[in-house]
Amino acid sequence: MTGTVKQQRQRRHGAGGPLRRVQIGNALSAFGSGFTMPYMFVYVDQVRGLGSPAAGMVFTVFALAALAVLPFTGRGIDRYGPRPVLLAGAGLAATGAFAFGHASTTPLLLVSSFLFGAGVTTCQPALATMIVRCSTRATRSRAFALQFTLVNLGMGIGALVGGQIVDVADPASLTRLFTIEALTFLGLAAVTGTARIPGAAPVLLREVGGPTGLRALVADKAMLRLCLLAGLIFFTCYGQFESGVAAFATDTVGTAPSTLGFAIGANALTIVVLQMFVVRITERRRRTTAMAAAGVVWLAAWGMALVAGLIRSETMAATVAIVAIYALFGVGESLLAPTLGPIVADLAPARLLGTYNSGYALVKQIAIAVGPAVGVLLVGSGTWPLYLAAMAGCTLLIVTLALRLRAHLTPAQDNAAVAVPVRLPVPELQTAA
Repeated sequence: MTGTVKQQRQRRHGAGGPLRRVQIGNALSAFGSGFTMPYMFVYVDQVRGLGSPAAGMVFTVFALAALAVLPFTGRGIDRYGPRPVLLAGAGLAATGAFAFGHASTTPLLLVSSFLFGAGVTTCQPALATMIVRCSTRATRSRAFALQFTLVNLGMGIGALVGGQIVDVADPASLTRLFTIEALTFLGLAAVTGTARIPGAAPVLLREVGGPTGLRALVADKAMLRLCLLAGLIFFTCYGQFESGVAAFATDTVGTAPSTLGFAIGANALTIVVLQMFVVRITERRRRTTAMAAAGVVWLAAWGMALVAGLIRSETMAATVAIVAIYALFGVGESLLAPTLGPIVADLAPARLLGTYNSGYALVKQIAIAVGPAVGVLLVGSGTWPLYLAAMAGCTLLIVTLALRLRAHLTPAQDNAAVAVPVRLPVPELQTAA
């Protein structure tokens, strides 16, 4: 079979072999992240004894590393392809994770966190571009949903295992966890970084000579509205998931770190059980409807957080409420997984797919940078009711913006069925003989 025919078949049906390697590498790195991400706050605050302000700074620096690398990441993907960019990102992430586990002072932790965050951030748009190139428009939602399922399965298993290994009185236990995470990023480079990814789709004639780089993204009003919505989503959920909610659970409610690991596991289990069922539902619904529904579910999660805060003296009931928060987050995430990534891919011109994915990742990282700072500050200062009220307000805004985005997307981008006009037979007129 000639290369041209093979490429045409891959564009019609997707590249199954390379896509499987992308998914396996993703799950492998997620397993290592599950070991450490839920315990970064505990590691800095309690194990190293540097306090919650230092922990908030670490989370912020981790996310702000995106500002340094993402403007170059998209350009690199569009010019050189996603594979070399992924290899560079995996190397940075492995170095940062290993150094983070051996750092004991705030400056060293901040430097390690920057390297760690820069590497993870670089990998994200490269992996998203690989998934788009290995799938078709018809299979893209399922590909992103499967990626999200495997990532959460890996993180859930990692969190469950890591929660049993973590010992606040033994810093070496956390050092081992971060070393394992460094090894999993090397595994990502070995499995996914060596896969043969199909080339970019042909550039349409109308796309030639248009704006390039971030200028093209800024000129796309629909993409800007999507980025605004995505930023609020990541601020309200993902920006609080491992920082604000974790701080609320451990400091306000008094949840043990090992129990927090079970809550993270419940989140992953919810996603693994529901994701492929939910994707069948979202395939027949508008994507904007799915995003609005996720906001409604997350509103229930913040309501459950209020319950946990009010009954925190009842240990068992409060623990159940904390686990329920993470499970409800998982339901909302399942609605978003087959939605956000495919919209970005449908909005992006073929020649700027890397730039659009990087711009989307940049918005995500900025939101995740601001989220922990706000969450840890409000929870750490004892104003947790204000924290929960602010997050509930943001969730209501997500619902509103998702429904308003609908008017700025084409039916194909919103996964909306287009009404096909039906021609009714016109009866022949008969004249009298």
